[in-house]
Amino acid sequence: MDKGISVAVATSVGLGAIVGAGIYVLSGTAIAIAGAYALVSFLFVGIVALLIAYHIAKLGEIMPHEKGASYSFAFNAFGSELGFITGILLYFSYAVAISAIATGFGSYLASMLGISVGNYSQLFAIFLIVLLSIVNVLGIKKAAKADFWLVLVKISVLLLFALFAIVVTLPSGFAVLHNFYTQPSKSTLSAMFDANVAIFFAYTGFQAISTFTDKVKGGAKGARKAIMYAVLISILLYMLVAAGLMMLKPANTYEVNADPLSAALSYARAPQWFFVVVDIGALIATTSATLAMILTSSRTLYQISEDRLLPRFFRKYNKSKDVAINGVIVSAAISIIMLYSGNIYVIAAISNFGLLFAYLMSVFATMHFKRRMKERLALKFYPYVQVVTIIAILSLFVGMPREALVLGVTIILSLIIVYYSLREMKGEPVVKVRLFK
Repeated sequence: MDKGISVAVATSVGLGAIVGAGIYVLSGTAIAIAGAYALVSFLFVGIVALLIAYHIAKLGEIMPHEKGASYSFAFNAFGSELGFITGILLYFSYAVAISAIATGFGSYLASMLGISVGNYSQLFAIFLIVLLSIVNVLGIKKAAKADFWLVLVKISVLLLFALFAIVVTLPSGFAVLHNFYTQPSKSTLSAMFDANVAIFFAYTGFQAISTFTDKVKGGAKGARKAIMYAVLISILLYMLVAAGLMMLKPANTYEVNADPLSAALSYARAPQWFFVVVDIGALIATTSATLAMILTSSRTLYQISEDRLLPRFFRKYNKSKDVAINGVIVSAAISIIMLYSGNIYVIAAISNFGLLFAYLMSVFATMHFKRRMKERLALKFYPYVQVVTIIAILSLFVGMPREALVLGVTIILSLIIVYYSLREMKGEPVVKVRLFK
């Protein structure tokens, strides 16, 4: 364990996947949808993420060597059919998430260079994905250590942004409250549900830690601390920066785009030097998040193949560097294709469908193992916390756009057909279970 990844570095990997994806890329989208009520959504979704993180951490304690996160938990709890569906949905969500975060990188870089975002942001995003895929091929420890320093920088920039918003608006006193005036196009509750879609995507990176639980110093307990620390720090940062965004720019003036901090500073006519500092912080943040997501997606794909639910091609693994090489390559290819699937909100929603399904299976998995392992798996307030978490996750499907729901259901049906077609070709026997006496 002495040569493992420290809790601080593991926490930074989680923060790298969480903070960069949300505050720098999707916070403005949430405000555009729900106005000042986005602050309530940030808190609500943060609490839901904390509940999910608790279950992920607990499952990591009894399965510390699994690399597939929620997929592995579903596979071990419920078998190959549900494991296969959960795994592919989860992997696809990660690959799509890479696209969403890289889009933010491209938008910030184009904005900082003063060129057309539409013409160059996707090219910059492709460059980032290719470059970071090479970094991941160098190995998990090198990627994690690089992420640690990136996270330290970007958190400092976020705190500086929040402080700047306070200092700039302090002379106006209570007049700044007018910026929080909100008149959403839909009902308040409906607008908040829609905003939850963007915000939930922003909180999901904590699962990255669960893919290398056995590499963290202190084992499962160290990984559990890292997961919970990452989510708690993210909630605090999200609330601070979201409030800062609306202090600098009225809530009703935000639009769906991938560079909200730049838009806020431009509206407030911030000094050019500060504009550059925050843009650099945004580039670092989105780089960090993309790095963590490539890492997580490749290891998930490897684990599915290792369980013999995908061809041998995906099983290529460099043990000395601890990296799933072909998984990294495939993830990069899919994420580049998904760059052209829609705007940032639609891409995030598509990613969310699989993530929510996988997290739902993880909560059910904790209930499954609790019944079978009893004292070995200690769950506080069982089963009430699990029931609340399941209801909360289901509520997050409410605000999803039609494109994400249709694509998600289509993928599930396709996976069922593929699974049973392959099973029939292999001549596997039918499993019959008597549910009732």
